[in-house]
Amino acid sequence: MRHTRIFLAGDSSVTSRQRSMAPMVGWGQALQLFIQGAEVVNAARAGSSSRSFLERGRLDWILENIAPGDLLLVSFGLIDMKPGDGRFTEPFGDYQWFLRQYAHGARDRGAHPVFVTSHERRVFDDHGNMRRPLGLYPTAMRELAMSLSVPLIDLNEWSVGWWRQAGPEGTKELFLYLEPGEHPNYPDGVADNTHLRGHGATECARFVADDMRAKGLLTQQFFRNLDARIPESALEFLDDHVFEELTRSRVGGRAAAMSGAVS
Repeated sequence: MRHTRIFLAGDSSVTSRQRSMAPMVGWGQALQLFIQGAEVVNAARAGSSSRSFLERGRLDWILENIAPGDLLLVSFGLIDMKPGDGRFTEPFGDYQWFLRQYAHGARDRGAHPVFVTSHERRVFDDHGNMRRPLGLYPTAMRELAMSLSVPLIDLNEWSVGWWRQAGPEGTKELFLYLEPGEHPNYPDGVADNTHLRGHGATECARFVADDMRAKGLLTQQFFRNLDARIPESALEFLDDHVFEELTRSRVGGRAAAMSGAVS
């Protein structure tokens, strides 16, 4: 009997990271810790917008492999807001148009789309007030989810509450903040206000899984560890060569055909 699968389409906030990027973690990398009896297929890729993920054949690959009863979790916005280089989308224009393609594509194959708003960036002003640079993208996704009757997991709103409570200093423990020499992958240190490390990503994944359970997207027996303490050592990182192969191979449709012609 075939296991249910949970496909993830998204950007760097979702993707599974390779060892050379540790301790940077996407929440999709931690989702399997809270799921049993179903396989999480994390097809998210860093640097992807809803537009570029589709145009580069990554949605095609998912739709070629997804099956009736599977879930497709879709989470974009962090890259869609960046101008230039062919990835930008307008929140209430082509962003919603592209999201529709994910929803309709899944439903046409008997699978179930789920929208997940992106977690917010770590941006505070000089007075410690949190800013919301994602702007209207979460609102646009909420609006489209309602009009298409697609379940919505509002990770953005939940993360804003957590970031505000943690404050400018506390959030540094959730995001990729490292002192020089603290980690061999970042010998000069790093101050990253977009990407999470283990604890932050794991708690985002826990929220996503718990909301999936609450909304009945999978039955109770598919969930585990929702109240458990998860050490960062439980997170698994991909070997770099495996990461590169998955990045290369998870392309379908015309993009895959063109890639084959070039090689």
